[in-house]
Amino acid sequence: MPHQFIALGRTLLLLVVFSLAPVACGGGGGGGGGTGLLSISVTDAPVDGASAVVVLFDGIELKPQSGPSFMLPLSPIMAVDLLAEQGTDRATLLDSVEVPAGRYNWMRLSVIAEQGVVDSYIEFAQTTRESLYVPSGEQHGLQLSSGFVVAAGGITDFTIDFDLRKSVTDPQGQPDFFLRPSLRVVNNLVVGSLTGTVSDALIEDASCTNGPQNDMGNVVYVYEGSGVTPDDVGGTGANPITSALVSFDMDSSMYVYTVGFLAEGTYTAAFSCQGADDDPMADDDIVFSGAADVDIVAGEETVHDF
Repeated sequence: MPHQFIALGRTLLLLVVFSLAPVACGGGGGGGGGTGLLSISVTDAPVDGASAVVVLFDGIELKPQSGPSFMLPLSPIMAVDLLAEQGTDRATLLDSVEVPAGRYNWMRLSVIAEQGVVDSYIEFAQTTRESLYVPSGEQHGLQLSSGFVVAAGGITDFTIDFDLRKSVTDPQGQPDFFLRPSLRVVNNLVVGSLTGTVSDALIEDASCTNGPQNDMGNVVYVYEGSGVTPDDVGGTGANPITSALVSFDMDSSMYVYTVGFLAEGTYTAAFSCQGADDDPMADDDIVFSGAADVDIVAGEETVHDF
């Protein structure tokens, strides 16, 4: 099929800065004070138009503050369909693996995503697969920097959120789709979720270009802080930290959404039925409705209806 631009998604930059709430105090560096258990999972928000976005992971490299980096190989290689891990779902790459306790400078996800090879791939209509290329992914992996702490004698549990809504593009003249993810890492010990419904009136508003029977384009955007004026992905204003598609639930006959893995705090949530028109590489004139502050509490589900 001819390549098309994929509106909205989650990104892989060679170096992505993230911050995490500390999980332990003190500690001089990996290997300096006993061991702890480390779990790492991945999740995603959807990308419009695709039926699958599969990334091959073959290892995770960790760099202690004191000492050389070391690799935790994944055997067998894990093929993760990021589109299947939405809302509060996640795919586990490491499950309570024992590592030296202490401070770490960075984490790197090793991926298999060569150019011109259908290893990692994007799929359309469950029939057509196209190569998904991660620039420099083969050489450098996906490196997430600034540091984190593995607690001695404890469990450290992170989820890495691939924002495909910002990340998947189809460069002209290239044989592959490119994945340049915007990675958001959260400590699962201090996260909550946001869920709710969207009224028929908003779904069927005159500003909607996708039609009420088509879920594509109905999106809830989430922004850090209160009182934020919503803007599109790639716009000049506030950029969303994550988003979720709105879907029709047959059991309740309601339009519903779920946003998972939000760190405790206050956010602004807003709805748009024009999400399919949101080009992450451009400043688009997207109409938002019902912007409101929502408070996320660790370990709890916050309900907000639009």
